[in-house]
Amino acid sequence: MLTVSNEFSDRLFGFVFGSEENREWTLSLYNAVNGTSYGDPDAISITTIRTILYLGMHNDVSFLIADEMSLYEQQSTYNPNMPLRQMQYAANVYDRYIKEHGLNKFSSAVLHLPAPRLVTFYNGPRDMDDEKYLHLTDSFPEGSKSDIEVTVRMINVNHGHSETILEACEPLKEYAWLIQEIRDKRKRISIEDAVNRAIDEVPRDFVIRPFLQAHRTEVYGMLLDEYNEAETMELFKEEGREEGREEGVAEGVERSNALYKCLKNDGRLEDYDKAVDDPDYYKQLLAEYKLG
Repeated sequence: MLTVSNEFSDRLFGFVFGSEENREWTLSLYNAVNGTSYGDPDAISITTIRTILYLGMHNDVSFLIADEMSLYEQQSTYNPNMPLRQMQYAANVYDRYIKEHGLNKFSSAVLHLPAPRLVTFYNGPRDMDDEKYLHLTDSFPEGSKSDIEVTVRMINVNHGHSETILEACEPLKEYAWLIQEIRDKRKRISIEDAVNRAIDEVPRDFVIRPFLQAHRTEVYGMLLDEYNEAETMELFKEEGREEGREEGVAEGVERSNALYKCLKNDGRLEDYDKAVDDPDYYKQLLAEYKLG
């Protein structure tokens, strides 16, 4: 079985909004999402756990938000199972929170925990509403009763969507512009050239430009990997449907990611671009690298 690791640290969204040096941007994002206007970047504490962005407000900001735990994740493909995933993420974060604060789960007193706020930022190519709410109970048999419900707020942060939120957070608006530029350029040129040109053409007055330029190598790699992941995910969803089984999707994505990494290591990314548009050539490459 192929094993493909997709860590949150490999995503540009997390790199931009989850870095200690960008606390001001993280706070701006929090304010935009929640309609608040806090102005002290030092009031926010960031801890990254795998695919999780955990924001814990210190008590010196406001007790109204000091007890909130926001879990943010960016998705370049639509995933209706985010409530299940976010529930699992939240359990990990709470476990860490309990250990760090020396809390006793078996105490006779009620523990005071930060309230969870679960948000997914969607920037994939599918046409989606500006916002929608995903519910864990949608996964259960119709008519069944559940003692657990998890709700995830999904915000479409593609350029031209969720304008109120994007206008309230300049770095998010600029991030959306960058992704759209890459997507538009990809229609005419290779993904490598599209990413490079988009980074070069980031307007000089964008607040994220110095950060992107300072970390250009990392940014380039993150965008390249993420775009190919999203592109192949959509491609092999269709493969899975044709095979008539859900596991065909996961296996197809794993094979494609593995092939992408092999070709990248061999300096053959042009062959990968060709394979995306040529199913027969794709199968030929899988056989060549013994991934079929």
